[in-house]
Amino acid sequence: MAQLLYGRNVVRQILTDTGNRAVKLYLAAHDPEIEKLAAAKRVPIQFIDKRTLEKMTKTDHHQGVAVEIKEYQTYSLAELTASTKGSHGLLILLDELEDPHNLGAILRTADACGADGVIFKKDRAVGLTPAVAKVSAGAIDTVKCAAVTNLARTIDDLKKAGWWVVGTAMNGEDYRSLNYDFNTVLVIGNEGKGISRLVREKCDYVVTLPMRGKIQSLNASVSAGILMYEISSHHF
Repeated sequence: MAQLLYGRNVVRQILTDTGNRAVKLYLAAHDPEIEKLAAAKRVPIQFIDKRTLEKMTKTDHHQGVAVEIKEYQTYSLAELTASTKGSHGLLILLDELEDPHNLGAILRTADACGADGVIFKKDRAVGLTPAVAKVSAGAIDTVKCAAVTNLARTIDDLKKAGWWVVGTAMNGEDYRSLNYDFNTVLVIGNEGKGISRLVREKCDYVVTLPMRGKIQSLNASVSAGILMYEISSHHF
């Protein structure tokens, strides 16, 4: 499968990405910089008129350039759990996270601490995009990701398979009070709403990061990073 992206900044990013995802470049006029980048990656170029490019991109804001790219790979839940290390697996489940910068940062930390994978919803949540790829610094290709239809059902399946679910919220127990001596699913909630009621009800534990300052919340990816390293410190 492939997808079409447009705009000079986006296309430039794709053509300088180490992932080599560009399949074909479309230009409505000569663009020496973009053409040079495409040539360096051996990406074929097709010149088309602006009207055709507008039909392809479904917008008139394409800036005369578009690129077809290979989609980022996703895995099944079984493929994520198959790579766990005995009783010390770590999966990160994202409950409708929306910010691509948060997802990219979480992927980068997941790679650094040896997590087994990241799970997110197919709809109403951020997915694997070039913006996420840029922030992840390559982790989008090293951390296995699963896009699922129903988070609650996914949690049920993981619990049946012996996983314990740790949610995050403002009124949970101190995150340092757990030993994390089990296969752990760490749940990170939406940037504004947090974890949904149904997902929270399915958590075995709910933990919080103590806040000593005047600000009573942390960025989602920062919270996730602290907790991932805390959990992995018990696993290795």
